[in-house]
Amino acid sequence: MTMMNTPATPAATLLPQAPRLLSPKGWTAVLAALITVTVLAPVLNLLLPEGHALHLSDYAVGLIGKIMCYAICALAMDLIWGYTGILSLGHGLFFALGGYAMGMYLMRQIGREGNYQSDLPDFMVFLDWKALPWHWSFSDSFAFQMLMVLAVPGLLALVFGFFAFRSRIKGVYFSIITQALTFAAMLLFFRNETGFGGNNGFTDFKRILGVPLAKAETRMALFVLTGLTLIAFFLLARWIVNSKFGRVLQAIRDAESRVMFTGYDPLAYKLAIWVLSALMCGVAGALYVPQVGIINPGEMSTAASIEIAIWTAVGGRASLIGPIVGAFFVNGAKSWFTQAFPEFWLYFLGALFIAVTLFLPQGLIGLARKLGSIRKKAAQGEQAP
Repeated sequence: MTMMNTPATPAATLLPQAPRLLSPKGWTAVLAALITVTVLAPVLNLLLPEGHALHLSDYAVGLIGKIMCYAICALAMDLIWGYTGILSLGHGLFFALGGYAMGMYLMRQIGREGNYQSDLPDFMVFLDWKALPWHWSFSDSFAFQMLMVLAVPGLLALVFGFFAFRSRIKGVYFSIITQALTFAAMLLFFRNETGFGGNNGFTDFKRILGVPLAKAETRMALFVLTGLTLIAFFLLARWIVNSKFGRVLQAIRDAESRVMFTGYDPLAYKLAIWVLSALMCGVAGALYVPQVGIINPGEMSTAASIEIAIWTAVGGRASLIGPIVGAFFVNGAKSWFTQAFPEFWLYFLGALFIAVTLFLPQGLIGLARKLGSIRKKAAQGEQAP
């Protein structure tokens, strides 16, 4: 009796293949974004004269750079809200803390070029302070302050998130607590004795790393850095969502109790993604301040945090690209409305959020997908005969 030899099945075919980070179209879009940020925008702004039809103005560079910082915050919100089901109304606090850490360094870079020609920042001279407070000790070090950009929002998120998640606080209660935390921090930073400039905050920045901020090349460098950071965070978020970690996060969003019964600890997963989202907002704030030229407690207002949630909802939760689109759409509309119809902007924002909630639960990205599906079915119907 002879035995038939069957070819061995490769082990790789027996294992489930990991999902691709991006589709070919997705990688094409990322490449196009990279080229736009690193090549096209600098050429249109720095090389083409102002009178040229394709010239990208300094105002547009600043506006787009600012919106890209907002888009990073919206992406962070999507990770915690869209994929984990935790609505935070306090992410504006992490954004502002990162901005203040950068602002402290920029204030020290002014040197004696302030109004009072003192080594101390102008607001300290005005308040008759004689020396820097202890928390300004290493503020003249760029490396140290960049560490603070990550450490301060990250540690606050870690401590707050640990106690909140361990106490099983969720839903609207968690949203209210994060909003209260942000409001309390805003009131603290409004006080002059805290050493953060009071209600005026920090402004009148001169240079960064010894390079004048007023130079067009410096503004473009910050623009490119912001764009690259946004793309990098998008790819990181995409990798997280496609990983086992991301699938557990989505399971926590859909049925946390079942996740616990299967042996997973939701606390560790929720705390990890919560801290990561805070770090992303801190980095966005640090990039925002030198481009806008000011940071004050207004960035900690509850309205600022609510707007981050609105960008995410308008663009489309649990899509990653949706919040980025939402940040550009809402802030682009805001820039136009506040110039053309300043008294109607808040009404437009409220109407937009209500319309998206009622008619577009999946946001603008969901609408685009529906339209694409309709066109595809229509094309297939035409080809059928």
